[in-house]
Amino acid sequence: MKAGLYETLERIHASIEARKNGDPEKSYVARLFAKGDDAMLKKIGEEATETVLAAKSGDRLQLVHETADLWFHSMIVLARHGLGPADVLAEMHRREGISGLDEKAARKK
Repeated sequence: MKAGLYETLERIHASIEARKNGDPEKSYVARLFAKGDDAMLKKIGEEATETVLAAKSGDRLQLVHETADLWFHSMIVLARHGLGPADVLAEMHRREGISGLDEKAARKK
């Protein structure tokens, strides 16, 4: 990972934390938190669909943009549950080097 990219995730997480209890009229993050879980989850669904459509279209730049939107909204839901990028990265680190097939089979036990 390029230097500073992890720190970008942490700054975005800090911004979400700072804004989640703010004025919904002045902050998109605060507005989503005020609307509750269903609104947050609906946005993830919308962004996931847009990411899939961008991938299917072959538009690489649009795929990056839509994935950024998906990650951002996923970070909002993580924050809602007291989690952040470090939690996800720790899980990815734990899985590194483990066959995806083996990892999936272990979850079924």
